[in-house]
Amino acid sequence: MHPESDAWTTPSWNSPDRGNEPHGSLLRLGRIGYINVLPVYYALEQGLIAHDMEMVYGTPAELNELACRGELDIASTSSIEYARNWRSYYLVPHLAIGSRGPVQSVLLLSRKPLDQLDGGTILVSAQTHTSATLLRILLRRHVGIRPRYENGDISSLLRKGETPEAFLAIGDEALLLRDHQEYSYSLDLGQAWLEWTGLPFIFGVWVADAASVRNRAAAVRQACHKLYRSKEWGRTRTKFFADLAADRGMLDRRRLASYFRGLVYELEEWELRGLDRFFELLCEEGEITEKPGIRFFPSPEEIRRNEKNGHT
Repeated sequence: MHPESDAWTTPSWNSPDRGNEPHGSLLRLGRIGYINVLPVYYALEQGLIAHDMEMVYGTPAELNELACRGELDIASTSSIEYARNWRSYYLVPHLAIGSRGPVQSVLLLSRKPLDQLDGGTILVSAQTHTSATLLRILLRRHVGIRPRYENGDISSLLRKGETPEAFLAIGDEALLLRDHQEYSYSLDLGQAWLEWTGLPFIFGVWVADAASVRNRAAAVRQACHKLYRSKEWGRTRTKFFADLAADRGMLDRRRLASYFRGLVYELEEWELRGLDRFFELLCEEGEITEKPGIRFFPSPEEIRRNEKNGHT
């Protein structure tokens, strides 16, 4: 398929039985079902970079669960999942999803000013782990309020005409709801984090399962190289992905182009500083009992060296 083809078949994002399938000979690659990871996976999904991996689609929470159970060889997972179970994983080098300011797709939307939410209720999607934890930390330590949190399906409630006091929206849902007329007040968590810490925020990372690395090191290494190549193909094609998503009804091209430009797909020194600060806060808040180590497979240098030499 030509790289600029507009063919894009949206996969079935919710596959509750996939995680129960037995391991076969193919590596299983977890893929979040949001448009923000299109630049990472598109070249693989469209055959622009040949591979023999099985794609497993799901929400961040679903992939976290599959990865935690060792049912994925490589997966895009929440940063907090790595923090909680880091000895079970290796980070895939040079690959993350985050922002250095407004992220636009992780939003607290409210019908009243944020300071009036103190003691109020915020609805939080069960699809997210990292964003929900970040919201609690930001509101308590940066904004200075202590609301209550409840899990719920905001889109379902809004379709029924119910309007909760405030809610956290993530992913495609946030892009579609951010201008909802009932919600005049908002907090972009990526921007709030930058204002508070001066650092980028990394919402998700890619991890290789430690057991898979032990048992199938060569195959996992090759898969990591292919993921990196796919990301490098996609990260400079903002207009292409904006057009692609717009053609499928996801907002207009201008706003989508702004969205993709604001995303970070790197995991370099500055991003690692932001991730490290988040891990420190998780320890301080009692979310984890120890600060996780940072370990990669393969090494970041090997990824760069193979790319320079044109190896897969």
